[in-house]
Amino acid sequence: QIQSTSSAFVAVLQDGTPVVWGHPSWGGRCASAHQWRVQKVQSTKDGSAFAAVADGRVVTWGMLDDLALEEAKDFGVAVLELQSTSYAFAALLADHRVVTWGLANRGGDSTAVADQLQNVQRIQATHFAFCALLADGQVVTWGHPNYGGDSSRVQDELQEVQQIQSTEGAFAAILADGSVVAWGSPDFG
Repeated sequence: QIQSTSSAFVAVLQDGTPVVWGHPSWGGRCASAHQWRVQKVQSTKDGSAFAAVADGRVVTWGMLDDLALEEAKDFGVAVLELQSTSYAFAALLADHRVVTWGLANRGGDSTAVADQLQNVQRIQATHFAFCALLADGQVVTWGHPNYGGDSSRVQDELQEVQQIQSTEGAFAAILADGSVVAWGSPDFG
């Protein structure tokens, strides 16, 4: 697999070794990358940082809002899925919880909805917000309210959600009856 930021690449070889190149500030340099065995990799939507599932933890490197980073997070369980906004990451864990990090107002802080993020099946992201689809067909949103992080206006309609999709600034949900509910910025859907 291969992923890119706006100015760097990471390619994962067959044995899981990542090869990183490009502009150092945009993820093209990671001193410890050669030590990992990568299973999944994701870049931020603005193309400034990477997150990879490697050796049972998530490793993040590149830039998040002019903050250089190279850090590893161990969540104690396997990571099923990684998603990103422009400045934050979300990991769906094997116990169906979600863990977030990055800029708080861009989806990196999910503490306000943490108690609702149980039995999560999928995650989607706009440029500044996340949406989690729960096993019971409900959704939970967080991040920038104008980019889909506030679904309160349509929350009563978001029942029996089957699938979620996103644009840069809006989410759309397909319901069990085939209808579609959208929220976020009208400029993006």
